[in-house]
Amino acid sequence: MKEDTRFEKLKTLKEIAETLNEGNDLKETLNAVLKKLLRLTGLQTAWIFLIDDKGGFELTASAFLPEALMYDEKRLMCEGDCYCLYQYRQGRLDRATNMIHCKRIDTAIDMKTGDPEGITQHATVPLTDQNKRFGLLNVAAPEKIHFDKEELALLEAVALQIGTAIKRMKLAENEQRNVLLTERNRLAQDLHDSVNQMLFSVSLTAKAAGEMTDDSELREMLEFIQSLSHEALHEMRALIWQLRPQGLEEGVAAAIEKYAKVIGLNVKLTQSGVLRFSQAEEELIWRLSQEALANCKKHAEAGLTEVRISRSSSSIMLEIEDDGKGFKYNPDSNIPTLGLKGMKERTEQAGGSFSIRSEMNKGTKITIILPCNGKGEAEWRK
Repeated sequence: MKEDTRFEKLKTLKEIAETLNEGNDLKETLNAVLKKLLRLTGLQTAWIFLIDDKGGFELTASAFLPEALMYDEKRLMCEGDCYCLYQYRQGRLDRATNMIHCKRIDTAIDMKTGDPEGITQHATVPLTDQNKRFGLLNVAAPEKIHFDKEELALLEAVALQIGTAIKRMKLAENEQRNVLLTERNRLAQDLHDSVNQMLFSVSLTAKAAGEMTDDSELREMLEFIQSLSHEALHEMRALIWQLRPQGLEEGVAAAIEKYAKVIGLNVKLTQSGVLRFSQAEEELIWRLSQEALANCKKHAEAGLTEVRISRSSSSIMLEIEDDGKGFKYNPDSNIPTLGLKGMKERTEQAGGSFSIRSEMNKGTKITIILPCNGKGEAEWRK
């Protein structure tokens, strides 16, 4: 019987290693691994916090959380602080720790959010690849108040595998993002060197030809060509800027303000909350803002467009409101333009919500709420 148990453990460890080696989607892979880990250890629940270099955390994966922690879409697990996170940020967790009293369970009990199912404490294991820290693995079971050395060694072995897999997947994501960025830059450069210059030449040629003729009809036609090429040149420069935004390295607010100047849009930007964004968050906010401002320029005929960015402990809110001509909009019908439809799809891929309010001659307001702390990061980068 003992040999059978040992064989089953080895088999499960092999399955965990295979899942981690083959996985490409971080959240999906980690959720699957946690279920296998619980089957291996006989424990009831487990969860993983990924923690960035600035100390921001995300509940990346969980399995069989008690009812008390499932309250309001796991809100108690996604915000606030706790002892294990504090210890991690202080650099005091370098191996499996036995045990840590769970502040989140205490909060859930005080709030009467549901049954804690006998869980009050958890073991905590840092996730590393021996060189870099990624976050924490927490495991617990009802009335469990102690893990022996063998149990902790097993958890550390699995945590090391998880850390190595996280590093691999993050490197793959970075490589994919760098390839996309390189291609965008190449396309922007090609457009600048070829199409942009050709349009500029057409505009100059039409202007010179118009000054050389006395034929009023021909001059009018050449002026029209000049005006059309000038407008196309302006559109091309805006497109190049969208592909390779200038100022994003200075922060998303600077990029939005510079883009507004490029397209000739009067924008007032306000920010509130602790505005510390990850690279993925900044890029998503920028892309959504860029599309909204482009729509304002093309369709709204707005005198002023307001962009408001705010952040709470659990979400980022982006509002774009203009005083333009507006349009008839029914929330139950299809979104009227491809640009708005793309914004909605991009927002929902990141796990956020997207809403529009618009009336004829009363302007349009777009409200976007995004999960913060890197949630949906892989989708945000698409």
